[in-house]
Amino acid sequence: MRFSWYKHFIIACLLISPAIKLIAADCNQQSLKASVYLKFENFVGKDSLKLDDVVYKNELGQSYSISKFKYYISNINLKTDDGKVFTYDGSFLIDEEEPGTKQMELKNVPEWNYTSIHFILGVDSLHNCSGIQSGDLDPVKGMFWAWNTGYIFLKLEGKSPQSKMPGNIVEYHIGGFIQPNNCIRNFTLPLNRRDNNENPHSISIKCDVAEILKTPAIIDFSSLPVVTDRNHAVEFANNYADMFSILTINYK
Repeated sequence: MRFSWYKHFIIACLLISPAIKLIAADCNQQSLKASVYLKFENFVGKDSLKLDDVVYKNELGQSYSISKFKYYISNINLKTDDGKVFTYDGSFLIDEEEPGTKQMELKNVPEWNYTSIHFILGVDSLHNCSGIQSGDLDPVKGMFWAWNTGYIFLKLEGKSPQSKMPGNIVEYHIGGFIQPNNCIRNFTLPLNRRDNNENPHSISIKCDVAEILKTPAIIDFSSLPVVTDRNHAVEFANNYADMFSILTINYK
């Protein structure tokens, strides 16, 4: 009788032990966290964006320079093939005039095998309807429409000889989240993994300003030098829907 009890006790221990090891291993994996750095690098085609000093040409051969370029990146997700998701719900304002804003740190990222990064250009409906906020969403950043109580998602300003506006300005302030004028655009970029399954330490993302002015709508500075409300805004949103791509991925 005693032997039978002891035998069953030993068998139960052998069955439970692997389960305990699996739970411990899983907890240990969950506790492994690190920072992932995102860097947004602005280009015009193949050339790095230079404010004021460089003259570019659009698809129509019209010359232009850029004096201001900034945009919101929000709701960043890192995803794995097996369904795990790390989510950062905040908004970052990328401002070419302030180089420090072009790099951000995602803290306490679980070390899972991420295969893609997802984000939106713009500010989601919840934060658009939450009134005046702080941080990168503070109206002092110059990206809030007081008259429209909503955020400008992307601001591109400069000059072109073809513009008929005073001072030959071109000015595009794009925003809006309500259909049919929704200018939020979603992006999914693949993360090409290395054989050793290390997670990226830093990800550099290219933003091509030239894409804002072409495909599917070619922007003519002589007929459309300024957009600062819902009229024509979706044309620009459809254009910038493909302006991001992965430049480089660095590992630890």
